[in-house]
Amino acid sequence: MSWYVLYTKPRTEKRVAESLEQMGVEVYCPLITEIKQWKDRKKKLKTPLFKSYVFIKLEEKNRNRVFDVPGVVRYLFWLGKPAIVRNEEIEVIQEWLDCEKVDDAKVDHLNQGDKISIKNGVFKDHEAIIREVGNRKMRLILPKLGCTVEVLTKEVI
Repeated sequence: MSWYVLYTKPRTEKRVAESLEQMGVEVYCPLITEIKQWKDRKKKLKTPLFKSYVFIKLEEKNRNRVFDVPGVVRYLFWLGKPAIVRNEEIEVIQEWLDCEKVDDAKVDHLNQGDKISIKNGVFKDHEAIIREVGNRKMRLILPKLGCTVEVLTKEVI
């Protein structure tokens, strides 16, 4: 069984994940807590980490079952075949979301486009490309995971 990536209609990720689970499909829809603010109130909401994407684990022969669920659009393809996500990559995302500790970071003469190797924390031994460097945070691209991460910086030199 392999992990595949499903593309869903906008804002249907959680509903699609619930429906697939009811069908007996193993689903992973990583959620983050965001604070949304309106004129009169603030509210904490659980929103998908990857907008319009849900990870599913099933056998190749059962891939078409998912199209019975409203909100499923198609599979994500890579080089003409359905994209397969390795177990290690799913585990890294799960560890990162479960980890409440934020490591301090120090930026030392780093520029946009620089390639770095992460030495500790959840993304230890992963390569990253610096997308932006600001006064208080830095945005990194993690090519192996196909995502962007913001890191709060302790000090910018």
